[in-house]
Amino acid sequence: MSPSPQLDLDGKTALVTGGGTGIGLAAACALASAGCRTVIAARRDEVLRQAAGSFDGAAPLLHHVVDVADRASVDTLFAWTAEQLGPIDILVNSSGINLKTRSMAAMAPQDWDRVLAVNASGAYNLMHAVLPQMRKNGGGLIVHINSIAGVHIAAIAGVAYTASKFALTGLVGAVAGEEAAHGIRITSICPGEVNTPLLDERPQPVGAEHRAQILQPEDVGAMILAVARLPARAHIPELIIKPLSQRLD
Repeated sequence: MSPSPQLDLDGKTALVTGGGTGIGLAAACALASAGCRTVIAARRDEVLRQAAGSFDGAAPLLHHVVDVADRASVDTLFAWTAEQLGPIDILVNSSGINLKTRSMAAMAPQDWDRVLAVNASGAYNLMHAVLPQMRKNGGGLIVHINSIAGVHIAAIAGVAYTASKFALTGLVGAVAGEEAAHGIRITSICPGEVNTPLLDERPQPVGAEHRAQILQPEDVGAMILAVARLPARAHIPELIIKPLSQRLD
């Protein structure tokens, strides 16, 4: 029996939110290097410009600002991307935030609102924008960067972040079930500790030695590329990737 061929990504269109740093940028670089015409989007234009300038692939990374918690901003991003690239084949949502004040006692209600708006409602906003065109095209792939905190409750993640990621887990599962009939695959990737700027929001500083031992953004980027290369008949609903040293209990 011959091995299943990998999907050719050359000429596919990809949009990566949270694409200025960390996992999002690693995913964008991996997809672009595989031949995708790729847009990175995030809140800070200067970060996006630096990220796009650092990529040395054959085709440039396009970039556009977005606030995924703002539905009008999301709609503007998708309209611009359609003008630049046409319909989107692959959407990677790597937008996410956390807080330094993470306990119920310490967290302000407005901080709860902000985390849920980005991590949960932001994912909804992105899918609400992209699904109509994917249905029209007869398929597509959506990858959400979730977290182990959306599968296993851990005190270090905090109340708001944990709740937002469990919400994302439920959202992805429900929408994936609805959209399979349209040839649309939706995957939730749940990393453990990753050396990204999100670590800067830890209540206690994370040292260089620990950062070197945990996952690196390119490790998760490689998983996203592997999912994107699967044939259209194959669906990974959820994938957990963690540092070898990290326990789940």
